[in-house]
Amino acid sequence: MPPVLGVILAGGLARRMGGGDKPLRTLGGRTLLDRVLARFAPQCAAGVILNANGDPGRFPEFPGAIVPDGVPGNPGPLAGILAALDHAAAHHPATRHVASVSGDAPFLPLDLVARLAASAGRDDAIAMAASGGREHFTVALWPVALHAGLRAALVERGERRVGAFLRHHGAVAVSWPSEPGDPFANINAPEDLAAAEARLAGIERR
Repeated sequence: MPPVLGVILAGGLARRMGGGDKPLRTLGGRTLLDRVLARFAPQCAAGVILNANGDPGRFPEFPGAIVPDGVPGNPGPLAGILAALDHAAAHHPATRHVASVSGDAPFLPLDLVARLAASAGRDDAIAMAASGGREHFTVALWPVALHAGLRAALVERGERRVGAFLRHHGAVAVSWPSEPGDPFANINAPEDLAAAEARLAGIERR
């Protein structure tokens, strides 16, 4: 398979966390972004970019390009995925797929990209992660060739729902076990961060 470009989605408004940059919150003394990058980057041979809006200087240590939404108004994760697909088409001509993850999921599986790629089967197919009976729409493998269709859906038709777009394109769900801990658990609220701290402490004790 040609090299995959990774994108960490960090363009959300983090309302339930009181605003600000959720991936810059710390877990066990390291930022969530650092923890996501450490698990995700080795899986992406074409490198990893960050989808974030506003001043890119907030992420001085990020090793890749910082790519903002190309669609105004913070329309949601689809805009970040579109920005990544457009970036791949313009700057990584050998790359056929972009793998997306959220910037607040510090326990990502180390076989994420390989399993998504194996399950997609075709260059035009989307594969998304699932665990515990739940599909994780923003953790997925996207064909770069889809960027024109995604732009039409987002800009011309006003589609904002990632799940609806995935269903329309027949995305394949790839499941991981959710025990002893869900690898896709993310940090949406302060209580999620506290739970992640407890989980991390348990891992470090083993």
